[in-house]
Amino acid sequence: MLTLVLIVFGCYAALKYADHVHRAKGYQGPATDHFNGNIFYSYGSPATNAIAIGKRKPILKWILHRKRNKWLKRKNTLDTTPIERVMGGELVVTFINHATVLIQTEGKNVLTDPIWSKRASPFHSVGPARFRAPGVKLENLPPIDVVLISHNHYDHLDLDTLKLLQKKCNPKIVVGLGNAEYLKERGIMNIVEIDWWDRTPLADGVDIVCAPGQHFSSRTLSDRNNTLWCGYIIESKNGNIYFAGDTGYGKFVETISARYKEFRLALLPIGAFRPQWFMGPVHISPDQAVQIHNELNVQTSVGIHFGTFQLADDMQDEPQARISELVTLTQEKKTDFRVLDHGEVIHVN
Repeated sequence: MLTLVLIVFGCYAALKYADHVHRAKGYQGPATDHFNGNIFYSYGSPATNAIAIGKRKPILKWILHRKRNKWLKRKNTLDTTPIERVMGGELVVTFINHATVLIQTEGKNVLTDPIWSKRASPFHSVGPARFRAPGVKLENLPPIDVVLISHNHYDHLDLDTLKLLQKKCNPKIVVGLGNAEYLKERGIMNIVEIDWWDRTPLADGVDIVCAPGQHFSSRTLSDRNNTLWCGYIIESKNGNIYFAGDTGYGKFVETISARYKEFRLALLPIGAFRPQWFMGPVHISPDQAVQIHNELNVQTSVGIHFGTFQLADDMQDEPQARISELVTLTQEKKTDFRVLDHGEVIHVN
């Protein structure tokens, strides 16, 4: 027990040190329905943000009582090199792993939450390490036009990867409020910073819309909710695409459903959901992912945020196994919810 307590406080001290290097200064602007002038919060939550995860007492309770499952490092069976471009209404999706997905449509290449680093951490030798390599080598990526960043956690906003992408193809990087200055200070440019329901063009007649979610943000222990978290919707006459980012289940689902009758594709997180008393407010379970698939009237959903970094207490294959069970149980409804192999490519009709 003493050893575990020392580890906890050692991690705390290490992150406090990282404040001097990685702390996000935060956003300055008028109050809104999800910003109280100081911090951001989710729809339906008070301005003080009642979500427990990230607060020290629940974290300590989880660490002291958690039931870790053993994960194994696995080699990829695929070594994918995506095609250069996809024109018109054709839609090709490549699952790289974690929340990193290549979306190709309308002559544009869009990359979500790219991370090719070995660890999701501010440190190169400490922090969550990969159990699977990316399903596509970074050098094998086609030219990337736009990068979508859902929030600033280390497994979603990876500075080293963004710098490599900037050298390779200098994509436009779309982020939520408060993240642009942080990136610019670290030499990453060509940034578009937007709020929930703001939009930025992707192609002729195709827009990227910033969508709400239920999560939190932080790079250290002292900048919690200083910056905005979000999902994204790619609006197209050939069908809308929804990237949920990292999220729990909340009022935002109803809000999105009220604005959009259906989605051609959704990228929905399915992992890092146990224990649900702790992770539930900010990470949906596989059951909730299928629920969102149905509530948003999605044609084809692809599971993300599983099997790469051990961030919670679910078993290594639990999220994908549960999705398989749920799809089998709903065969009459023909639920098209897929869990792809790392590097697997699909064409969405």
